[in-house]
Amino acid sequence: MQTLRIKTASSEDTERPRPGPGRDLTPLLAGAATAVGGLGAVLALVDSASPLRGPFTLFFLLAAPAAAIAAALRGLEPFGRGVAAVAGAVVVNMLVAQGMLAVHRWSGRGGIVAVTAISALILLLVLVRRLRGRTTRRRTP
Repeated sequence: MQTLRIKTASSEDTERPRPGPGRDLTPLLAGAATAVGGLGAVLALVDSASPLRGPFTLFFLLAAPAAAIAAALRGLEPFGRGVAAVAGAVVVNMLVAQGMLAVHRWSGRGGIVAVTAISALILLLVLVRRLRGRTTRRRTP
């Protein structure tokens, strides 16, 4: 009988995590993006005259559906997931705009609300699918 062992890299070759600032900025950047997107949606909904209203609202209109679609495409590689999520966000925004123009109900506030509702629905469906997957795995022996 033969024992197979996995070779581990020597301690000299491996990179150790650096302590200090810049170690892991992902949660900080996600929080900042959420704050900017939320502020853009609020500024658009209250019809503010702030110069930040346009860029922040545009960021929200791209980031909210993109984040929801990226959560749904968890199995893809990061670059492919990012490209598909941004393309999906553009498609969601165009479909909302086209639908509102087709029924002659165009408004900026309505567009923000519709994109928010669609993004929330996608996220809700992803959460339901993940929770359903967990319960079926627990039940099967």
